[in-house]
Order: sequence, then C-alpha cells, then structure tokens
Amino acid sequence: MKNKHGSLRAWLAAHRPSKRRLIQVYAALLFNANLKGFATGRIYKGPSKLLCAPGLNCYSCPGATTACPLGALQNSLAASGARVPYYIFGILLLYGLLLGRTICSFLCPFGLLQELLHKIKTPKLKKNCLTRALSYLKYLLLAVLVVFYPIFYMLHDGTLPAFCKYVCPAGTLEGAVALLSHVGNSAIFRMLGPLFTWKFLLLLAFVVGSVFLYRFFCRFFCPLGAIYGLFNRFCLLGVRVEQSKCIDCGLCTGHCGMDIRRVGDHECIQCGECIAVCPTGAITWRGGRPVLPASEVEAPAEREKRDKRHQLVRTVISLLLACLLLFALVYYNFLDRVQPGVEGSGVYGSAVGDLCYDLSVPLYGEGEECYVLSENRGRITVINFWGVWCAPCKEELPALSAIAADYAGRATVLAIHSSLEAALAPGYIEEYYPDSAMLFGQDTAEDAFYALLGGRDLYPITVVLDQNGFVLARYEGELDYETLASLIEKAD
Repeated sequence: MKNKHGSLRAWLAAHRPSKRRLIQVYAALLFNANLKGFATGRIYKGPSKLLCAPGLNCYSCPGATTACPLGALQNSLAASGARVPYYIFGILLLYGLLLGRTICSFLCPFGLLQELLHKIKTPKLKKNCLTRALSYLKYLLLAVLVVFYPIFYMLHDGTLPAFCKYVCPAGTLEGAVALLSHVGNSAIFRMLGPLFTWKFLLLLAFVVGSVFLYRFFCRFFCPLGAIYGLFNRFCLLGVRVEQSKCIDCGLCTGHCGMDIRRVGDHECIQCGECIAVCPTGAITWRGGRPVLPASEVEAPAEREKRDKRHQLVRTVISLLLACLLLFALVYYNFLDRVQPGVEGSGVYGSAVGDLCYDLSVPLYGEGEECYVLSENRGRITVINFWGVWCAPCKEELPALSAIAADYAGRATVLAIHSSLEAALAPGYIEEYYPDSAMLFGQDTAEDAFYALLGGRDLYPITVVLDQNGFVLARYEGELDYETLASLIEKAD
C-alpha cells in the first residue's frame, strides 16, 4: 500500500502543472468565460466585446468575451473614422510596453493549444538555420495581410481583413469549428464554400505542424507575435540577462524551443524556462529583486523577511485572480442574460441602423452599367450575396425573384454573385432567370462588396435597406418569401 501511495505521489509530482501552465489555463478561461455560448451555439455580443484580449482569441468563438487585437487592427485600418485606429494602436502599444511577448507564453489561448499539441509523443524537429530564416515570415504576413491589404481596400472603398479571412487558424478552430459543432447550427454546413475548405485544411496543417515543431504557428506565422516582439527590449515585464555573470555557455538558447539568438530578443516569448538552466544565475525576471553588489551580502534574517513578503504578495494576487475568474464565469453564464446586438451609429457601415456604404455594383448583361445605391433611394433595397456553387443560395433565388416581381416599384432586389466561379453565373442566370425582375450584379475579384457588408465566409447573406439607404435588417442563411415580404410591408 505504501509503495502504491508512494508511486502515486511520485506520478502526481512529475505531472504537476507549472505555474506558467496554470496561468495559461486561467487566461484561456477568463477570455472565454461565456461557457454558455458553447451550449447555445451563439456568439456573445455584450459590452466587453469592445475590449481586446492580449492574445490571439477569435471574436467569433462562442465563449469569447473580448475581441481579438489582430482582427480589430485589420478592421481599424479599413475604417473610415480616425478614433478606431487610435484606440487599437493604443491598446497594442500598452500591451507591448507592459508585457512584450510575455503575452505569447502566458496569456495566449492559441499558444497554450500549440504547447499541448507538442506534448504528443512523436519525434520532434529541432530548430536550425532554416527555422530561424522562416521565423521572419510572420513579419511579411504582418506587412502584407494585416497592414497593406486592409489599407489598400479601404482606399478603394472596400474592407478586407485578409489575415482573418484567408489564414487565421484561431478563427477557423475557435469560431467556425466551435459554432459548426453545435447541433443548432447544422444548417450552416450547407452555406460553407471553398474558402472554408481552404482554411480548414490550413488549420489541419498548423495542428500537425505543432505536434512536430514547438509552437509552429507562433514561430512562423503569427503577426500578433511579430508586433509584440518589437517591444521585447523595452517592456516592463520579462527576462533579463546580467552580462557580468553570463559566461556565454549557450545553455539558455539551446534549451529554448524558439528561434532565438539571445535571451530577450524579438523571437523570445519570455517564458522564463531558461532561468532554471543558467549555471551562473545570470538570467532573472525584470522587476524582481535587484542584483546586489559583490560587496553586499544579504543577511539570512533579511532574506527570510523578503521571502515571507513575496509569499504574501503571491497569495493575495492569486486570490484576487481567482475571484476575478469566478466573477467572470458567474457573470457571463448566469447574470448577463440579455446580450444586446450591435446597433448602428448612423454612420457608414453594415450593422442594423447604419447608413449603408454607397456601392456601385456592375450588372450582368448590361454592358458597363452599374447599380449605384445612392441613385436609387426612395424604395426598399434587398441586397443578396449568392454563388452558383452554393445550394442554399440557389434554393432561395425563386423567393427573391418572386419578391422582385410582386413588389416592383416598391422594392429592388439586387443579387450579387461571388467572384468564385463567376464565369458560370451568366449561363445560370440566362437558363433559370432570363426574365426575372431581379437585378444580377457581380462582385469584385476579392469579394469586396461581400466583405464590406459584413460577409464572413458564409453564403448566402441578405442585407435589407430602407428607402433612405439605412440598414433595416440582415440575414445569414436561406431566406423565405414570407419573412422578406413581411419586412417590406412593415417598412413601406
């Protein structure tokens, strides 16, 4: 019996999570405290979604209570107002100056997932000259997909959060997969297009890569880590090296799984694991006990007092954090029963209540003619985004065509085809809707109209505008005749 208890205690001691791992789990729970979202299959849209979490955590995750700073940055660069960019720039600057890439190792839920995947027992690929070179790829992705493309499309009256749309595995896993796994969202499967297939395959590649390479996505592809890495030399919290004690043994860089050249550089995630392997104690935490001069020796009594003070501080901080997490779990799952929608502000946008962007949509079969929203005020406008590859899209087109015929003069139905398989659209329209009262438009090569009106990889979506061009309603998924007719009757 003693041997059994002894072996159990030994196993528990060997598998006891580190303090850093506990903080990672705590942070993941705190930023995804809306656990009832996983049960209902709905995204939380309360007031805390105006705040940004420090790490990569998708806005569309059912449990997410905050926004993702990377997604907010892309959308802010495409915004027409000046306040939003200033806000997100200030938040990133604050996080960077305080923590730098310490956020990656302690507060990022997707970083935690990668570390857990890497624990799967398989042969591991060690870092080398190639991985060090590939570590600069995330800076290219930051420049091109996070900065250049959103600004480029903003200058052309569009919006394209390119990294979120084409790459981000956190959005695919936490947002799309988490929502699709709920039985109440089964209808969404019929709306998924080739873009989701691409992102799902990319997610699988990141998952497999994380098993064999330590923090595969974090090291090579994460633009948020690239941003925080720029602050590593200046942040208040992190690791530091006392050069007078350093003997250049290389144990710290050899032990680290990241592609660092020295402790604390832009690739260092400030996890602190190198502290334990340093033979001379040259590596310490910033903000910790100052290094004592060689002539000054700390008395045992003073050391004991200091240790007791530190233990008291750690205990108080742990209790406060536990209370904060408990409050968040209780609030989001039991107290915050009403989740307000995102209402418009009366400025250009795509939310209900916003004045819709003034689109100029090229029409099929009309030469160079475009449908300009601002030139067709005075009637209800129904804007539908569809594609010949989308079964629900094609199934709802007869209802939209009937609406266009029955409410001619009172409502205009504009069906905008996706850029995907756009070459098949004219033949399909000619075969099935040669005399329809609907107007058929074509999206740009980047689906800019779709993105501008809030499209996020799902088809069909329908946006209804009132006589003055304000967004009256928006629908995701297949729409029936009665719902749309009832809305037009009320608004007309």
